[in-house]
Amino acid sequence: MNAPATPRTIDEYLDQVRQALAGADPALIQDALYDAEEHLRSEAAENPGMDEAALIGKIASSYGAPEEVAAIYRDTEVTVSRAMTPPRARPRQSALGKFFGVVADPRTYASLFYMLFSLATGIFYFTWAVTGVSLSAGFAILIIGVPFVILFMGSVRILSLVEGRIVETLLGVRMPRRPLYANRNEPWGARIKELFTDPRSWSTLLYMVAMLPLGILYFTVSITFLAVSLAFIASPFAAIFGDDEGLRMAYDNTHFLWNVPPYIGLPLLFVAGVLLLFATLHLARGVGHVHGQIAKNLLVKSAD
Repeated sequence: MNAPATPRTIDEYLDQVRQALAGADPALIQDALYDAEEHLRSEAAENPGMDEAALIGKIASSYGAPEEVAAIYRDTEVTVSRAMTPPRARPRQSALGKFFGVVADPRTYASLFYMLFSLATGIFYFTWAVTGVSLSAGFAILIIGVPFVILFMGSVRILSLVEGRIVETLLGVRMPRRPLYANRNEPWGARIKELFTDPRSWSTLLYMVAMLPLGILYFTVSITFLAVSLAFIASPFAAIFGDDEGLRMAYDNTHFLWNVPPYIGLPLLFVAGVLLLFATLHLARGVGHVHGQIAKNLLVKSAD
């Protein structure tokens, strides 16, 4: 396999970094390209009179060739991923072990917290997106319309990065830690055009709008399942240690559910509550995995 030609321009250098990172996580590629481009553009700004080919050669000797930069980022990603990944519980072989072992997975509780927290973020994202789009359309006929819509789309990118950090922290899905690089040497017109032609700007808007129904669904399901399971678990204790009213309510519940006397129904109610609680934890972990992939596909720029 022939070695790639020595890059002579910044764009060629970045293309070779991208090619060397082919197959890596798109979020990692975005971070690596951002760091490399920021360094290259800063060096070019500090040496305005130097030929670009000579500048690239100088930078490659200090910052590293594209292949070396890519290798460093791959190695660093493995190290950081190991450091940030919570310790895994001992794998269980039996079906019962797998079912009840979910309680030992820290990611389960993080996903459950995300489901509860998503109602607040969903309301905020939806309000921001709908209000911004509405005002942009309303201001379109005014002189402030153009700067307003530009600022609004810029805020969408910022919120995309913020949501990415939340998703990575709670759901464990690798998301960008750097924004998309905006070349300050490009004309404003080209930078604005890129903002509106980038599909991720619009897919982020779609994600923000979709977060309201998703947040309501996540919050409602998690709260309902947790409340019902905990109520079932607490029913026998309320019947034993509570007053006559608690015993009567427990009896009514068991009689309604199974048409059995309380000395049989209450233990069954306790078992049902425990099973439902663990099923809720499994559901939370599954929702976390699925939502992480949704966020990945809508918020992360493709490496192509």
